[in-house]
Amino acid sequence: MTAPTLQVLGGRGASIVATMTEIVPGAPHTPAGGAPPLPPGPVPAGYVPGHQAIGHPGGSPWTAGRDVALEQTQHRQPFGGPPLTASGVHPVDRREAWRWFLYALIGFVVGQLAAAIFGIVAGGIAGKTAAQMKAITAAQVPPEWYVVSTLMGIWIGFVGAPWLASRTAGTRRFLADLGIRFLAIDAVGIFIGVGGQIVVAVMYAPFRNHIHNFDGPAQKLTGSSHGGGFIVIALATVLVVPFIEEIFFRGLLLRALVRLCMPRVATAGVARTIGVVVAIVLDGLLFGLAHGELVQLAGLAVFGVVLAAISYRTGRLGMNVISHASFNLVAVIAILSQRGGVIH
Repeated sequence: MTAPTLQVLGGRGASIVATMTEIVPGAPHTPAGGAPPLPPGPVPAGYVPGHQAIGHPGGSPWTAGRDVALEQTQHRQPFGGPPLTASGVHPVDRREAWRWFLYALIGFVVGQLAAAIFGIVAGGIAGKTAAQMKAITAAQVPPEWYVVSTLMGIWIGFVGAPWLASRTAGTRRFLADLGIRFLAIDAVGIFIGVGGQIVVAVMYAPFRNHIHNFDGPAQKLTGSSHGGGFIVIALATVLVVPFIEEIFFRGLLLRALVRLCMPRVATAGVARTIGVVVAIVLDGLLFGLAHGELVQLAGLAVFGVVLAAISYRTGRLGMNVISHASFNLVAVIAILSQRGGVIH
C-alpha cells in the first residue's frame, strides 16, 4: 500500500478549553439568624473566565496573573474528556490566545529560515558550490545530509515557539501547558494512524493514476539515502517529527485557535459547538498547508483534523503523537517496499 506520507515543514513539516479543578474556599459565611447561602450552580459550558490579576510573591505567571474565577469554578470539557488541573487551561483568554497564535506564526517563519541556513551551512561543509546547492534544493531526491539539516532547522522554530508561549504566557511548566502527557489508552493511536493511511489511500485511489509523481513528497523526505542514512531519516520521521509537530500544531496552535473561536459569552449552545469545529478544521487545514505539498494537501488536512479532534477530546498529546508516528511508519514501510530494502 502506498499512501501520502506526512512530510515535515521545510524539509517538508488539548483539550484547549481544559477542565479546571474546583477549589472551594473556606466555609460559607452564615448570616445571623439565617440559613447558609446556597452553593453556586454549575458553570455554563463554554464559560471563559475574565482576566483578573491577583498578587503572588513567587512571580509565577499562573498565580500572578490569572483569574480568581479559575480557582473557584469548574469547567467541564465539552466532549466529556478527563478533568485537568489549572496548569492545563492556557491560553486563558483571547488576549493570551492571540499571543500564542503570534508565537506560532513566528515559530513557523523562524523554522523555515533556520532550515534554509542549516542547509547552506551543511552544503558548505560538504563542499558544495552555490550552483550545486541550488540544484539540491530543487531536487526531488535530495541527499540525506540536506534532509537532516533542514529538519533540524525547522525544529528550532517548532519547539521554540511553544516554549516561548509557556514561558511568557503560561505557567512556565512546558509539559503541562502544552498537554504533553501519555497514558496506556494512547496505544489506540496505533490503529488510528494505520486507519488514517487507509482512509487517505481510499481518498486518492480514483485519482492516483492521473497524478504526476504522486509519491514525490515521500521520496523527497527520504531523499537518496540508503543504509545508515536511511535509518536515521526513518527514525526521525517516525519518532521525532510526530512529537515536535504535535507540540506545535496541537499543543500551541490548536489551543490558541479554540480560545479565539469560542464565543465571548458563556454558552452551551450551537455557537460554542461551531467555534470548536471551526478551530479543529482550521488547525487541520493549516497543518496540511504548512507541509507545502499541494497534491497531498487534502490527505494531510483530513488527518490533521482527526489529530486536532483527538487532542481536543483527550486534553493531551499522547494519543496524537502515537497516531502521528504510526501514520508515518506506514509511509516509511511503503517506501521500503518500493525500494526493495534499506540498501540499494
